[in-house]
Amino acid sequence: MQNDIYVNPLITRYATKDMSQNFSNDTRFKLWRKLWIALAESEKELGLNITDEQIEDLKKYADDINYDVANKFEKEVRHDVMAHVKAYGSQATKAEGIIHLGATSCYVTDNAELIMIDKALDIVLKKLVCVINNLKKFALKYKDLPTLGFTHFQPAQLTTVGKRATLWLEDLTMDYQSLVELKAKFKLRGVKGTTGTQASFMELFDNDEEKIKMLEKLVCNKMGYKNVYGVTGQTYPRKFDYNVLSVLSQIAQSAYRFANDIRLLQSMKEVEEPFEKSQIGSSAMAYKRNPMRSERLCALARLVLTTPLNTAITSSTQWFERTLDDSANKRIVIPQSFLAVDGILQLYLNISDNLVVYDKVIEKHVKAELPFMATENIIMECVKAGGSRQTLHEAIRVLSMKASENVKIHGLENNLIDLIKTDEHFVAVKDKLDDVLDGKKYIGRAPSQVVEFIQNEVDPILEKNKNCLGEKGEIFL
Repeated sequence: MQNDIYVNPLITRYATKDMSQNFSNDTRFKLWRKLWIALAESEKELGLNITDEQIEDLKKYADDINYDVANKFEKEVRHDVMAHVKAYGSQATKAEGIIHLGATSCYVTDNAELIMIDKALDIVLKKLVCVINNLKKFALKYKDLPTLGFTHFQPAQLTTVGKRATLWLEDLTMDYQSLVELKAKFKLRGVKGTTGTQASFMELFDNDEEKIKMLEKLVCNKMGYKNVYGVTGQTYPRKFDYNVLSVLSQIAQSAYRFANDIRLLQSMKEVEEPFEKSQIGSSAMAYKRNPMRSERLCALARLVLTTPLNTAITSSTQWFERTLDDSANKRIVIPQSFLAVDGILQLYLNISDNLVVYDKVIEKHVKAELPFMATENIIMECVKAGGSRQTLHEAIRVLSMKASENVKIHGLENNLIDLIKTDEHFVAVKDKLDDVLDGKKYIGRAPSQVVEFIQNEVDPILEKNKNCLGEKGEIFL
Protein backbone atom coordinates (compact mmCIF):
# COMPACT_ATOMS: atom_id res chain seq x y z
CA MET A 1 0.00 0.00 0.00
CA GLN A 2 1.22 3.50 -0.82
CA ASN A 3 1.36 5.59 2.34
CA ASP A 4 1.98 8.96 0.71
CA ILE A 5 -1.43 9.24 -1.01
CA TYR A 6 -5.04 8.87 0.15
CA VAL A 7 -6.34 5.32 -0.15
CA ASN A 8 -10.07 4.60 0.00
CA PRO A 9 -10.75 2.87 3.35
CA LEU A 10 -13.84 1.22 1.91
CA ILE A 11 -11.44 -0.96 -0.07
CA THR A 12 -8.58 -1.29 2.39
CA ARG A 13 -10.63 -1.79 5.58
CA TYR A 14 -14.28 -2.61 5.02
CA ALA A 15 -15.41 -4.13 1.71
CA THR A 16 -14.62 -7.62 0.44
CA LYS A 17 -12.41 -8.48 -2.50
CA ASP A 18 -15.43 -9.68 -4.51
CA MET A 19 -17.19 -6.33 -4.33
CA SER A 20 -14.01 -4.34 -4.87
CA GLN A 21 -13.15 -6.38 -7.95
CA ASN A 22 -16.67 -6.01 -9.32
CA PHE A 23 -16.14 -2.25 -9.72
CA SER A 24 -12.47 -2.47 -10.75
CA ASN A 25 -11.00 -1.09 -13.95
CA ASP A 26 -10.37 -4.64 -15.14
CA THR A 27 -14.03 -5.57 -14.77
CA ARG A 28 -15.23 -2.36 -16.40
CA PHE A 29 -12.92 -2.35 -19.42
CA LYS A 30 -13.22 -6.07 -20.07
CA LEU A 31 -16.97 -5.55 -20.20
CA TRP A 32 -16.43 -2.74 -22.70
CA ARG A 33 -14.46 -5.10 -24.91
CA LYS A 34 -17.03 -7.86 -24.48
CA LEU A 35 -19.72 -5.39 -25.55
CA TRP A 36 -17.70 -4.35 -28.61
CA ILE A 37 -17.27 -8.00 -29.56
CA ALA A 38 -21.00 -8.67 -29.10
CA LEU A 39 -21.82 -5.66 -31.28
CA ALA A 40 -19.42 -6.68 -34.05
CA GLU A 41 -20.62 -10.29 -34.03
CA SER A 42 -24.26 -9.23 -34.18
CA GLU A 43 -23.60 -6.73 -36.97
CA LYS A 44 -21.80 -9.42 -38.93
CA GLU A 45 -24.67 -11.88 -38.42
CA LEU A 46 -27.07 -9.28 -39.78
CA GLY A 47 -25.07 -8.76 -42.96
CA LEU A 48 -22.51 -6.01 -42.37
CA ASN A 49 -19.08 -6.41 -43.94
CA ILE A 50 -17.27 -7.76 -40.90
CA THR A 51 -15.10 -10.87 -41.16
CA ASP A 52 -14.52 -13.85 -38.88
CA GLU A 53 -10.86 -12.88 -38.85
CA GLN A 54 -11.73 -9.46 -37.41
CA ILE A 55 -13.95 -11.03 -34.74
CA GLU A 56 -11.19 -13.44 -33.75
CA ASP A 57 -8.73 -10.57 -33.52
CA LEU A 58 -11.08 -8.76 -31.12
CA LYS A 59 -11.49 -11.88 -29.00
CA LYS A 60 -7.73 -12.43 -28.88
CA TYR A 61 -7.26 -9.22 -26.87
CA ALA A 62 -10.56 -9.24 -24.98
CA ASP A 63 -8.89 -9.62 -21.57
CA ASP A 64 -5.57 -7.99 -22.36
CA ILE A 65 -6.18 -4.35 -21.49
CA ASN A 66 -3.22 -2.19 -22.55
CA TYR A 67 -3.71 0.48 -19.89
CA ASP A 68 -0.54 2.40 -20.64
CA VAL A 69 -1.65 2.93 -24.23
CA ALA A 70 -5.21 3.81 -23.20
CA ASN A 71 -3.96 6.33 -20.64
CA LYS A 72 -1.68 7.91 -23.24
CA PHE A 73 -4.55 8.30 -25.69
CA GLU A 74 -6.89 9.71 -23.02
CA LYS A 75 -4.42 12.47 -22.20
CA GLU A 76 -4.47 13.39 -25.89
CA VAL A 77 -8.17 13.09 -26.72
CA ARG A 78 -9.73 13.74 -23.26
CA HIS A 79 -12.29 11.02 -23.93
CA ASP A 80 -12.09 7.72 -22.07
CA VAL A 81 -14.14 5.65 -24.52
CA MET A 82 -12.28 6.84 -27.60
CA ALA A 83 -9.00 6.30 -25.78
CA HIS A 84 -9.93 2.67 -25.19
CA VAL A 85 -11.22 2.27 -28.76
CA LYS A 86 -7.82 3.42 -30.00
CA ALA A 87 -5.96 1.25 -27.48
CA TYR A 88 -7.99 -1.81 -28.47
CA GLY A 89 -7.45 -1.05 -32.13
CA SER A 90 -3.70 -0.81 -31.61
CA GLN A 91 -3.79 -4.45 -30.49
CA ALA A 92 -6.54 -5.93 -32.67
CA THR A 93 -5.25 -4.19 -35.79
CA LYS A 94 -7.33 -6.28 -38.21
CA ALA A 95 -10.50 -5.12 -36.50
CA GLU A 96 -9.48 -1.54 -35.83
CA GLY A 97 -11.91 -0.10 -38.37
CA ILE A 98 -15.04 -1.86 -37.08
CA ILE A 99 -14.64 -1.38 -33.30
CA HIS A 100 -17.58 0.62 -31.85
CA LEU A 101 -19.31 0.69 -35.27
CA GLY A 102 -22.51 2.75 -35.07
CA ALA A 103 -22.32 3.02 -31.31
CA THR A 104 -22.18 5.94 -28.91
CA SER A 105 -20.02 6.02 -25.79
CA CYS A 106 -22.94 5.08 -23.56
CA TYR A 107 -23.29 1.82 -25.43
CA VAL A 108 -20.28 0.57 -23.49
CA THR A 109 -20.28 2.83 -20.43
CA ASP A 110 -23.95 2.42 -19.52
CA ASN A 111 -24.41 -1.24 -20.43
CA ALA A 112 -21.22 -2.14 -18.55
CA GLU A 113 -22.31 -0.05 -15.55
CA LEU A 114 -25.66 -1.80 -15.46
CA ILE A 115 -24.04 -5.23 -15.61
CA MET A 116 -21.70 -4.33 -12.74
CA ILE A 117 -24.67 -3.08 -10.69
CA ASP A 118 -26.52 -6.32 -11.42
CA LYS A 119 -23.58 -8.45 -10.29
CA ALA A 120 -23.12 -6.26 -7.20
CA LEU A 121 -26.78 -6.78 -6.31
CA ASP A 122 -26.14 -10.54 -6.49
CA ILE A 123 -23.33 -10.19 -3.95
CA VAL A 124 -25.58 -8.12 -1.67
CA LEU A 125 -28.45 -10.60 -2.01
CA LYS A 126 -26.28 -13.54 -0.99
CA LYS A 127 -25.04 -11.82 2.16
CA LEU A 128 -28.46 -10.48 3.05
CA VAL A 129 -29.90 -14.01 2.94
CA CYS A 130 -27.09 -15.27 5.19
CA VAL A 131 -27.77 -12.54 7.76
CA ILE A 132 -31.44 -13.52 7.70
CA ASN A 133 -30.40 -17.11 8.37
CA ASN A 134 -28.22 -16.07 11.32
CA LEU A 135 -31.03 -14.09 12.90
CA LYS A 136 -33.50 -16.91 12.32
CA LYS A 137 -31.33 -19.26 14.39
CA PHE A 138 -30.87 -16.63 17.09
CA ALA A 139 -34.61 -15.88 17.25
CA LEU A 140 -35.55 -19.54 17.62
CA LYS A 141 -32.89 -20.15 20.26
CA TYR A 142 -34.13 -17.31 22.47
CA LYS A 143 -37.84 -17.26 21.59
CA ASP A 144 -38.84 -18.18 25.19
CA LEU A 145 -36.38 -15.99 27.12
CA PRO A 146 -38.34 -13.12 28.75
CA THR A 147 -36.75 -9.70 28.54
CA LEU A 148 -37.86 -6.16 29.23
CA GLY A 149 -39.58 -4.55 26.31
CA PHE A 150 -38.87 -0.86 25.81
CA THR A 151 -40.95 1.95 24.39
CA HIS A 152 -39.32 5.40 24.36
CA PHE A 153 -36.36 3.48 25.87
CA GLN A 154 -38.46 3.18 29.02
CA PRO A 155 -39.30 -0.26 30.47
CA ALA A 156 -42.55 -1.59 29.01
CA GLN A 157 -44.34 -4.94 28.88
CA LEU A 158 -42.12 -7.97 28.59
CA THR A 159 -41.18 -9.50 25.26
CA THR A 160 -38.59 -12.19 24.55
CA VAL A 161 -35.06 -11.94 23.23
CA GLY A 162 -36.09 -14.03 20.24
CA LYS A 163 -39.18 -11.93 19.51
CA ARG A 164 -37.05 -8.79 19.47
CA ALA A 165 -34.80 -10.47 16.90
CA THR A 166 -37.82 -10.97 14.64
CA LEU A 167 -38.17 -7.19 14.48
CA TRP A 168 -34.68 -7.05 12.97
CA LEU A 169 -35.62 -9.96 10.73
CA GLU A 170 -38.79 -8.31 9.53
CA ASP A 171 -36.82 -5.28 8.36
CA LEU A 172 -34.51 -7.55 6.40
CA THR A 173 -37.31 -9.53 4.77
CA MET A 174 -38.74 -6.24 3.51
CA ASP A 175 -35.32 -5.31 2.15
CA TYR A 176 -35.07 -8.69 0.49
CA GLN A 177 -38.39 -8.17 -1.28
CA SER A 178 -37.32 -4.73 -2.48
CA LEU A 179 -34.07 -6.15 -3.83
CA VAL A 180 -35.82 -9.03 -5.59
CA GLU A 181 -38.34 -6.65 -7.17
CA LEU A 182 -35.50 -4.42 -8.38
CA LYS A 183 -33.70 -7.40 -9.91
CA ALA A 184 -36.91 -8.60 -11.59
CA LYS A 185 -37.23 -5.28 -13.42
CA PHE A 186 -33.58 -5.12 -14.47
CA LYS A 187 -32.88 -3.99 -18.05
CA LEU A 188 -29.86 -3.12 -20.17
CA ARG A 189 -29.67 0.18 -22.05
CA GLY A 190 -29.30 -1.79 -25.23
CA VAL A 191 -28.14 -0.52 -28.65
CA LYS A 192 -29.79 2.87 -29.02
CA GLY A 193 -27.31 5.20 -30.72
CA THR A 194 -26.35 8.76 -29.89
CA THR A 195 -29.63 10.26 -28.71
CA GLY A 196 -31.56 7.04 -28.41
CA THR A 197 -33.07 7.14 -31.91
CA GLN A 198 -30.82 4.43 -33.44
CA ALA A 199 -30.24 6.78 -36.38
CA SER A 200 -26.67 5.57 -36.94
CA PHE A 201 -27.91 1.99 -37.25
CA MET A 202 -30.61 3.08 -39.67
CA GLU A 203 -27.76 4.31 -41.86
CA LEU A 204 -25.74 1.11 -41.44
CA PHE A 205 -28.67 -1.20 -42.19
CA ASP A 206 -30.29 0.86 -44.97
CA ASN A 207 -33.31 1.78 -42.84
CA ASP A 208 -34.19 -1.85 -42.10
CA GLU A 209 -35.87 -1.41 -38.73
CA GLU A 210 -36.36 -5.14 -38.20
CA LYS A 211 -32.62 -5.72 -38.45
CA ILE A 212 -31.99 -2.94 -35.95
CA LYS A 213 -34.42 -4.46 -33.48
CA MET A 214 -32.78 -7.83 -34.02
CA LEU A 215 -29.34 -6.25 -33.52
CA GLU A 216 -30.31 -5.06 -30.04
CA LYS A 217 -31.79 -8.44 -29.18
CA LEU A 218 -28.69 -10.32 -30.38
CA VAL A 219 -26.29 -8.08 -28.46
CA CYS A 220 -28.23 -8.36 -25.22
CA ASN A 221 -28.52 -12.12 -25.52
CA LYS A 222 -24.77 -12.41 -26.04
CA MET A 223 -24.29 -10.40 -22.84
CA GLY A 224 -26.61 -12.75 -20.98
CA TYR A 225 -29.69 -10.52 -20.76
CA LYS A 226 -33.14 -10.41 -22.33
CA ASN A 227 -34.73 -7.11 -21.29
CA VAL A 228 -33.81 -3.63 -22.53
CA TYR A 229 -35.32 -0.21 -22.01
CA GLY A 230 -37.90 0.48 -24.70
CA VAL A 231 -36.75 4.07 -25.08
CA THR A 232 -33.75 6.02 -23.84
CA GLY A 233 -31.96 9.24 -24.51
CA GLN A 234 -28.22 8.82 -24.72
CA THR A 235 -28.17 7.10 -21.31
CA TYR A 236 -30.26 4.58 -19.44
CA PRO A 237 -32.77 6.33 -17.13
CA ARG A 238 -30.81 7.72 -14.21
CA LYS A 239 -33.84 7.11 -12.02
CA PHE A 240 -32.70 3.47 -11.98
CA ASP A 241 -29.61 4.53 -10.03
CA TYR A 242 -31.90 6.17 -7.49
CA ASN A 243 -33.92 2.96 -7.21
CA VAL A 244 -30.74 0.94 -6.67
CA LEU A 245 -29.35 3.21 -4.00
CA SER A 246 -32.76 3.39 -2.32
CA VAL A 247 -32.67 -0.39 -1.88
CA LEU A 248 -29.12 -0.15 -0.53
CA SER A 249 -30.32 2.58 1.82
CA GLN A 250 -33.12 0.32 3.06
CA ILE A 251 -30.58 -2.38 3.91
CA ALA A 252 -28.40 0.20 5.65
CA GLN A 253 -31.41 1.45 7.64
CA SER A 254 -32.20 -2.07 8.85
CA ALA A 255 -28.61 -2.78 9.77
CA TYR A 256 -28.31 0.58 11.53
CA ARG A 257 -31.35 -0.20 13.68
CA PHE A 258 -29.96 -3.61 14.62
CA ALA A 259 -26.52 -2.24 15.49
CA ASN A 260 -27.98 0.60 17.55
CA ASP A 261 -30.04 -1.93 19.52
CA ILE A 262 -26.92 -4.03 20.14
CA ARG A 263 -25.04 -0.96 21.34
CA LEU A 264 -27.81 -0.19 23.84
CA LEU A 265 -28.05 -3.82 24.97
CA GLN A 266 -24.29 -4.00 25.39
CA SER A 267 -24.38 -0.91 27.58
CA MET A 268 -27.01 -2.70 29.68
CA LYS A 269 -24.76 -5.82 29.73
CA GLU A 270 -27.60 -7.98 28.39
CA VAL A 271 -26.27 -8.82 24.91
CA GLU A 272 -22.81 -8.28 23.47
CA GLU A 273 -21.26 -8.37 20.05
CA PRO A 274 -18.20 -10.64 19.75
CA PHE A 275 -15.10 -9.44 21.58
CA GLU A 276 -11.84 -11.19 20.76
CA LYS A 277 -9.31 -12.39 23.35
CA SER A 278 -6.67 -9.78 22.50
CA GLN A 279 -9.07 -7.00 21.46
CA ILE A 280 -8.58 -3.62 23.12
CA GLY A 281 -11.68 -1.57 23.86
CA SER A 282 -9.96 1.67 24.83
CA SER A 283 -6.39 2.99 24.73
CA ALA A 284 -6.92 4.57 28.15
CA MET A 285 -9.57 2.48 29.93
CA ALA A 286 -8.34 -1.10 29.84
CA TYR A 287 -11.56 -2.57 31.23
CA LYS A 288 -13.77 -1.31 28.40
CA ARG A 289 -15.53 -3.60 25.90
CA ASN A 290 -16.69 -1.08 23.32
CA PRO A 291 -19.13 -2.35 20.64
CA MET A 292 -16.77 -1.32 17.87
CA ARG A 293 -18.27 -3.60 15.21
CA SER A 294 -21.75 -2.18 15.75
CA GLU A 295 -20.39 1.36 15.87
CA ARG A 296 -18.51 0.80 12.62
CA LEU A 297 -21.66 -0.62 11.03
CA CYS A 298 -23.60 2.49 12.03
CA ALA A 299 -20.87 4.73 10.66
CA LEU A 300 -20.93 3.03 7.26
CA ALA A 301 -24.74 2.99 7.24
CA ARG A 302 -24.81 6.75 7.76
CA LEU A 303 -22.95 7.16 4.48
CA VAL A 304 -25.34 4.92 2.55
CA LEU A 305 -28.41 6.69 3.95
CA THR A 306 -27.29 9.90 2.24
CA THR A 307 -26.48 8.62 -1.26
CA PRO A 308 -30.02 8.27 -2.69
CA LEU A 309 -30.36 12.05 -2.48
CA ASN A 310 -27.30 12.38 -4.70
CA THR A 311 -28.83 10.16 -7.39
CA ALA A 312 -32.19 11.90 -7.05
CA ILE A 313 -30.50 15.18 -7.99
CA THR A 314 -28.76 13.52 -10.94
CA SER A 315 -32.02 11.99 -12.14
CA SER A 316 -33.71 15.38 -11.93
CA THR A 317 -31.12 17.28 -13.97
CA GLN A 318 -30.57 15.26 -17.14
CA TRP A 319 -31.21 18.07 -19.66
CA PHE A 320 -33.21 16.53 -22.50
CA GLU A 321 -31.28 13.55 -23.94
CA ARG A 322 -28.39 13.82 -21.45
CA THR A 323 -25.75 15.95 -19.77
CA LEU A 324 -22.30 14.83 -18.67
CA ASP A 325 -22.42 16.16 -15.13
CA ASP A 326 -23.43 12.71 -13.93
CA SER A 327 -20.28 10.94 -15.12
CA ALA A 328 -17.71 11.93 -12.50
CA ASN A 329 -20.42 11.66 -9.85
CA LYS A 330 -21.43 8.10 -10.84
CA ARG A 331 -17.82 6.94 -10.72
CA ILE A 332 -17.89 7.74 -7.01
CA VAL A 333 -21.38 7.37 -5.59
CA ILE A 334 -22.48 4.02 -7.03
CA PRO A 335 -19.35 1.94 -6.34
CA GLN A 336 -18.85 3.50 -2.92
CA SER A 337 -22.46 2.85 -1.92
CA PHE A 338 -22.05 -0.82 -2.82
CA LEU A 339 -18.67 -1.04 -1.12
CA ALA A 340 -20.15 0.46 2.05
CA VAL A 341 -23.15 -1.90 2.03
CA ASP A 342 -20.76 -4.79 1.46
CA GLY A 343 -18.85 -3.72 4.56
CA ILE A 344 -22.11 -3.30 6.49
CA LEU A 345 -23.25 -6.81 5.65
CA GLN A 346 -19.85 -8.26 6.53
CA LEU A 347 -20.20 -6.70 9.96
CA TYR A 348 -23.84 -7.76 10.27
CA LEU A 349 -22.88 -11.34 9.40
CA ASN A 350 -20.07 -11.33 11.94
CA ILE A 351 -22.10 -9.83 14.77
CA SER A 352 -25.29 -11.85 14.22
CA ASP A 353 -23.34 -15.11 14.08
CA ASN A 354 -21.53 -14.48 17.36
CA LEU A 355 -23.91 -12.61 19.67
CA VAL A 356 -23.44 -13.33 23.39
CA VAL A 357 -26.57 -13.32 25.57
CA TYR A 358 -26.27 -12.85 29.34
CA ASP A 359 -29.51 -14.40 30.56
CA LYS A 360 -28.77 -13.79 34.25
CA VAL A 361 -28.42 -10.05 33.67
CA ILE A 362 -31.61 -10.06 31.60
CA GLU A 363 -33.40 -11.93 34.40
CA LYS A 364 -32.14 -9.44 36.97
CA HIS A 365 -33.48 -6.51 34.95
CA VAL A 366 -36.82 -8.27 34.48
CA LYS A 367 -37.14 -8.91 38.22
CA ALA A 368 -36.38 -5.27 38.97
CA GLU A 369 -39.34 -4.07 36.88
CA LEU A 370 -41.74 -7.00 36.92
CA PRO A 371 -43.36 -6.13 40.28
CA PHE A 372 -44.72 -2.93 38.74
CA MET A 373 -45.92 -4.78 35.63
CA ALA A 374 -47.54 -7.50 37.72
CA THR A 375 -49.75 -5.12 39.69
CA GLU A 376 -52.76 -5.60 37.38
CA ASN A 377 -52.53 -9.38 37.75
CA ILE A 378 -52.23 -9.05 41.53
CA ILE A 379 -55.34 -6.86 41.63
CA MET A 380 -57.27 -9.36 39.52
CA GLU A 381 -56.33 -12.25 41.81
CA CYS A 382 -57.53 -10.31 44.84
CA VAL A 383 -60.77 -9.28 43.12
CA LYS A 384 -61.47 -12.94 42.36
CA ALA A 385 -61.07 -13.55 46.10
CA GLY A 386 -63.74 -10.94 46.87
CA GLY A 387 -61.82 -7.66 47.03
CA SER A 388 -62.84 -4.27 45.57
CA ARG A 389 -61.01 -3.38 42.40
CA GLN A 390 -61.00 0.37 43.19
CA THR A 391 -59.79 -0.10 46.75
CA LEU A 392 -57.06 -2.51 45.64
CA HIS A 393 -56.00 -0.17 42.83
CA GLU A 394 -55.51 2.72 45.24
CA ALA A 395 -53.66 0.55 47.74
CA ILE A 396 -51.25 -0.80 45.17
CA ARG A 397 -50.75 2.69 43.71
CA VAL A 398 -49.58 3.96 47.07
CA LEU A 399 -47.27 0.97 47.57
CA SER A 400 -45.86 1.40 44.06
CA MET A 401 -44.96 5.02 44.77
CA LYS A 402 -43.14 3.93 47.93
CA ALA A 403 -41.24 1.24 46.06
CA SER A 404 -40.37 3.69 43.28
CA GLU A 405 -39.05 6.11 45.88
CA ASN A 406 -36.98 3.30 47.36
CA VAL A 407 -35.35 2.69 43.97
CA LYS A 408 -34.96 6.24 42.66
CA ILE A 409 -34.20 8.25 45.78
CA HIS A 410 -32.52 5.77 48.09
CA GLY A 411 -30.84 3.64 45.41
CA LEU A 412 -32.19 0.41 46.87
CA GLU A 413 -33.84 -2.63 45.33
CA ASN A 414 -37.46 -2.62 44.23
CA ASN A 415 -39.32 -3.77 47.40
CA LEU A 416 -42.88 -3.58 46.05
CA ILE A 417 -43.49 -7.30 46.56
CA ASP A 418 -42.33 -7.11 50.18
CA LEU A 419 -44.70 -4.18 50.73
CA ILE A 420 -47.58 -6.11 49.15
CA LYS A 421 -46.89 -9.16 51.32
CA THR A 422 -47.27 -7.10 54.49
CA ASP A 423 -50.36 -5.15 53.38
CA GLU A 424 -53.72 -6.48 54.60
CA HIS A 425 -55.43 -5.63 51.31
CA PHE A 426 -53.46 -8.39 49.56
CA VAL A 427 -53.74 -11.28 51.99
CA ALA A 428 -55.56 -13.34 49.36
CA VAL A 429 -52.58 -13.29 46.99
CA LYS A 430 -49.76 -13.55 49.52
CA ASP A 431 -49.01 -17.21 48.83
CA LYS A 432 -49.40 -16.87 45.05
CA LEU A 433 -46.89 -14.11 44.41
CA ASP A 434 -44.11 -16.39 43.14
CA ASP A 435 -46.46 -17.73 40.51
CA VAL A 436 -47.73 -14.24 39.66
CA LEU A 437 -44.13 -13.06 39.19
CA ASP A 438 -43.20 -15.73 36.63
CA GLY A 439 -41.90 -13.68 33.70
CA LYS A 440 -43.22 -16.13 31.15
CA LYS A 441 -46.76 -15.16 32.15
CA TYR A 442 -46.17 -11.69 30.68
CA ILE A 443 -44.72 -12.44 27.23
CA GLY A 444 -48.04 -13.04 25.51
CA ARG A 445 -47.73 -14.91 22.20
CA ALA A 446 -44.11 -13.91 21.67
CA PRO A 447 -42.74 -17.49 21.33
CA SER A 448 -45.54 -18.50 18.96
CA GLN A 449 -45.12 -15.33 16.94
CA VAL A 450 -41.45 -16.13 16.45
CA VAL A 451 -42.19 -19.62 15.14
CA GLU A 452 -45.05 -18.50 12.92
CA PHE A 453 -43.16 -15.56 11.45
CA ILE A 454 -40.16 -17.70 10.61
CA GLN A 455 -42.27 -20.47 9.10
CA ASN A 456 -44.44 -18.11 7.06
CA GLU A 457 -42.02 -15.40 5.97
CA VAL A 458 -38.41 -16.33 6.64
CA ASP A 459 -38.18 -20.00 5.70
CA PRO A 460 -39.58 -19.46 2.17
CA ILE A 461 -36.81 -16.92 1.52
CA LEU A 462 -34.14 -19.28 2.83
CA GLU A 463 -35.49 -22.22 0.87
CA LYS A 464 -35.55 -20.21 -2.35
CA ASN A 465 -31.97 -19.06 -1.76
CA LYS A 466 -30.43 -22.10 -0.08
CA ASN A 467 -27.54 -21.99 -2.55
CA CYS A 468 -26.55 -18.65 -0.95
CA LEU A 469 -26.17 -20.00 2.57
CA GLY A 470 -22.79 -20.46 4.23
CA GLU A 471 -21.37 -16.94 3.92
CA LYS A 472 -19.29 -15.85 6.94
CA GLY A 473 -18.56 -12.31 8.04
CA GLU A 474 -14.82 -11.87 8.21
CA ILE A 475 -13.67 -8.59 9.77
CA PHE A 476 -10.38 -7.53 8.27
CA LEU A 477 -9.26 -4.77 10.64
